[in-house]
Amino acid sequence: MKRFLKKLLCWTLISNCFLMTAYAAPAWPAGPDIQAEAGVVIDMDSGAILGGKAYDTPYPPASITKLLTALLVMEHSKLDDVVTFSSSAVNNVESDSGNKLNVAEGDKLSVEDCLYSLLVHSCNQAANALAEHVAGSQEAFVKMMNDKAAALGCKDSHFDNPSGLNGDTQYVTARDMAAISRAAFAEPDIIRISAALTHTFPPTINNPDGLTIYAENKLILNTNDSSSQYYYPPVKGGKTGYLLKAGNTLVTYAEKDGKRMISVILKGSPGQYYLDSKALLEYGFAHFTNFNVAENETAYTEGETAVEVAGKSYLPADLKIDPSGTVTLPEGAVFADTEHTLTTDFPDEHPERSVAFIQYTYDGRKVGGAYLTQKEVQEPVTEPATQEETKPEADDKKEGVKKKFSINPFLIIALVVIAAAAGGGAYLSYSRKKEEQQRALRREQRRRRLREEGVTEEEFDRLLKERLGDCSKGNNRKKR
Repeated sequence: MKRFLKKLLCWTLISNCFLMTAYAAPAWPAGPDIQAEAGVVIDMDSGAILGGKAYDTPYPPASITKLLTALLVMEHSKLDDVVTFSSSAVNNVESDSGNKLNVAEGDKLSVEDCLYSLLVHSCNQAANALAEHVAGSQEAFVKMMNDKAAALGCKDSHFDNPSGLNGDTQYVTARDMAAISRAAFAEPDIIRISAALTHTFPPTINNPDGLTIYAENKLILNTNDSSSQYYYPPVKGGKTGYLLKAGNTLVTYAEKDGKRMISVILKGSPGQYYLDSKALLEYGFAHFTNFNVAENETAYTEGETAVEVAGKSYLPADLKIDPSGTVTLPEGAVFADTEHTLTTDFPDEHPERSVAFIQYTYDGRKVGGAYLTQKEVQEPVTEPATQEETKPEADDKKEGVKKKFSINPFLIIALVVIAAAAGGGAYLSYSRKKEEQQRALRREQRRRRLREEGVTEEEFDRLLKERLGDCSKGNNRKKR
């Protein structure tokens, strides 16, 4: 009986091979249930929001603010620059916030040492000193912070200080913090420094023998203890935060199987906020895959039809797609499942010669995109024309006008027919490509189901050949 059922299953699957079934794009995977009040996970390469909750609700950020501070420092200084701690840098903090590095007015440290203190030990005095080093004052630096956030597309966040301490109007959404973190983790030195387990500082006024600090982020601790419930090997960097008003906050950057993810936790609880971050990251790694836009999109860079953008026309041959553009889709989906539009409403920071941004959507969600840019045109080197060559004759002008308007109507008809044929061919090619992708997906799903039922691939292939042979004999009999 069991053998009979196996054969019946095989025959059913083989029969389905010859049926054209409707392809349904995979549904968006349900995300994990986190306990923090807000959180989000995004793909680092596409920037697509994959899952989370309340990610557009503002909350106090606490010390994850320091990632924005570090980003501005990296953009406006060098690692070996010398930072001098002023009285304001040392003392302009809340009375109960401490002095983790035990720095004093007049201490001098390199920018790199200050970044270790900022990101590994969360020293508020280091944040103030770096702000003054970059902008001349903490107030001027705060303006830079808000300008930078706006340039990155943040719409519902505001910063009052470089450290993340309590402020009357200091708040951030998980969506905006993810955008800031994405820019920060594009800096390799920020990843390297934030992932350090320990760092030793040179002598200072209050530390004549130097000082060694240790990481506080439990996602990267316990590297020799795989049983830790918090330790997560894919994590390559991040920043913790805590205030009574903010609760536990956390930004985490992780890499796994060629994918890169960022998670943000706001208003979390002790210990659990690490588990929430892990859950979001695992969800992202397990359920999504990336597609390079330049390798899959041809609508704007091939053919002869002009591309119209904001009232301007561009030839496809003059355009190119940013090679870093990425789209993130659920596992099992194909690039052809997306829809896209052109928009010129993109952040202030974008590639030079950008014409538009190709925004892709899937199931109504924004899933990434790529900038469409204009190629640099090389001006041809030509000899200047002589006066005789450039002098027009009246008769030539008249003849030119006649030639301009004497167009053969049969030529127009021929061009229309050719264009229609080309369009039909392009559509047919697109349809065949999508059909092949769908067929390959169905074939793999059938093989997986066969393996689960205990049917070997050899048995499946044998039955398939028998089925094909029977079909062939039947066709021959019909011909007779």
